[in-house]
Amino acid sequence: MPLKKACLAALLAASVIGAGVGAASAEEANMPESSLIKVEKLKLESQWDKVFSQSEKVLHEKVLFVNRYGITLAADLYLPKNADGKLAAVAVSGPFGAVKEQASGFYAQTLAERGFLTIAFDPSFTGESGGTPRYVASPDINTEDFSAAVDYLLSREDVDPERIGILGICGWGGMAVNAAAADTRIKATVASTMYDMSRVNARGYFDKTDVDARFALREALNAQRTVDYRAGRYTLAGGLPDARPTDAPQFVLDYWDYYKTERGYHKRSLNSNGGWNTTSSISFVNMPILCYAEEIRSAVLLVHGEKAHSRYFSEDLFKRLKGDNKSLLIVEDANHTDLYDRKVPFERIEDFFKTYLK
Repeated sequence: MPLKKACLAALLAASVIGAGVGAASAEEANMPESSLIKVEKLKLESQWDKVFSQSEKVLHEKVLFVNRYGITLAADLYLPKNADGKLAAVAVSGPFGAVKEQASGFYAQTLAERGFLTIAFDPSFTGESGGTPRYVASPDINTEDFSAAVDYLLSREDVDPERIGILGICGWGGMAVNAAAADTRIKATVASTMYDMSRVNARGYFDKTDVDARFALREALNAQRTVDYRAGRYTLAGGLPDARPTDAPQFVLDYWDYYKTERGYHKRSLNSNGGWNTTSSISFVNMPILCYAEEIRSAVLLVHGEKAHSRYFSEDLFKRLKGDNKSLLIVEDANHTDLYDRKVPFERIEDFFKTYLK
């Protein structure tokens, strides 16, 4: 018998013998205990503080769940009134730097009006969710956040375990697609006005960052790490300016018109206020998401605005997806932030989820 198989056989035999006699060896007695899944007690806002009006058609409550890294996430749950039986469920998050009281909550509540049980959650380190340091993003942990939301939905008796979908907006659109590649429990995924956060951090907008510029970026980010550690705190990159700029690209003005006005401003939103930690983008430069997008077997719908500066992210990704259950929807005359609240094609999104979550 080859050595590798012999060792495996010996290990299996030892485990069977140990189980049979009911005695633990010294080594077994010293084995570490498995980690418990513990929900952290978080301070949650009890009043309705969304940027959209509360619907009379759905019930709303705050819920908590824990991701695989032990971070407790806060979410708003939306349940159709008079719901009966096990429902199809959708977990929603995004945009990148936003909170659940903004676009993701609007999506979640609207889908609940259309019959789905939904949750809109704050990603790790942001909003009402736990995790320290604050205001940092991670391609791994934030992809995991979607799977943690699926964990939670699967724990509910009113959710059909075979009818779970996810929806990511902007930067969390890329995270959602990345989660779909990893998590086979997800049956349908929508990415709306998607950013590939790895690509935009490593290559810049429209892939204009070359190797030398990327090296300079790494130098600057790592220099900032040194400064932060010596100071004992993380420096914020700064959000959008308080006054509407006059010389910024149109898409920056579109962001300002959402995050800095009554339309979308929220006190816990990074984009509405001080922004992310300056060093937050380090991991995205070196660790690309969407590497296995071609292997997604479940259904995917990419939604993007015709006039969005970010449209190429969805178009390029769609070329890589395989199977007849993948779709790209271009919304006529819509820019990037129009898909946050003004021109969301809810009928098409509803049809997609009802087709693939049945």
